[in-house]
Amino acid sequence: MKNKRPYTTLIALCGASLMAISCTSGPNARSGTAVGAVGGAAAGGIIGHQSGNTMEGALIGGGLGALGGNMIGGNKDEHNRR
Repeated sequence: MKNKRPYTTLIALCGASLMAISCTSGPNARSGTAVGAVGGAAAGGIIGHQSGNTMEGALIGGGLGALGGNMIGGNKDEHNRR
């Protein structure tokens, strides 16, 4: 283990994702989370592969994608409620 910083960042990112996901629970938020996580993991894995950190890139991309997808889906759910 060369550097502990990426793992600290990854743990913080996962914690933030879990907190945001637990706040919104509509159908668009749930599907947005899943789609965002898969898309983010794919994009992060590709970008991470270019720098030699495929797994870290996929994990960080998946966390960010899940967070973004949840936020977008939550906004759509809120808009549909109005």
